[in-house]
Amino acid sequence: MANRTEVTQFILLGLTNDPELQVPLFIMFLLIYIITLVGNLGMIILILLDSHLHTPMYFFLGNLSLADFCYSSAVTPTVMTGLLRGVKVISYNACAAQMFFFAVFATVEIYLLASMAYDRYAAVCKPLHYTTTMTTVSIFYGTVIFMYLQPSSSHSMDTDKIASVFYTMVIPMLNPVVYSLRNKEVKSAFKKVILEAKLSLEF
Repeated sequence: MANRTEVTQFILLGLTNDPELQVPLFIMFLLIYIITLVGNLGMIILILLDSHLHTPMYFFLGNLSLADFCYSSAVTPTVMTGLLRGVKVISYNACAAQMFFFAVFATVEIYLLASMAYDRYAAVCKPLHYTTTMTTVSIFYGTVIFMYLQPSSSHSMDTDKIASVFYTMVIPMLNPVVYSLRNKEVKSAFKKVILEAKLSLEF
């Protein structure tokens, strides 16, 4: 029988080995993650509560928010745990599960963004909505294209790490911000929910 060693865990290289940067990076990623959770869950709840948002476009947007929530949650907690505890290993099973969920939700996001872009392209009477959708699509696809199609001569692990952080943490945080800040219907629905919450608290 040939000698062989089964892989039981992987060593995570992380973003930096500098101990002084571990806590600041943890705080930054924690803030990004909190904004991602609040923004995406807020969008889902808002779309469910307001009947004016029960349209195909907001169906896509609600599912995009759910995908972003799960997509970010598949990776970010592991990164933050490594930064906080200094434990930079992950078991084989945990790594496989993380990669599976990351790939599933990233694929769902790709199809949702493509569907939303087509929907806005078809609705030429609403150019602002099309513009905001294309902004998100461009950021997501642009980062992935930059990551995987850059020339090998200029390829850098540090560049890969920054690009990975961008499309696994920053983009899921930006999606609800892009859609809510430039969308009158979402703003109106948000104000309505806040007003109803205030009135229910007063009584």
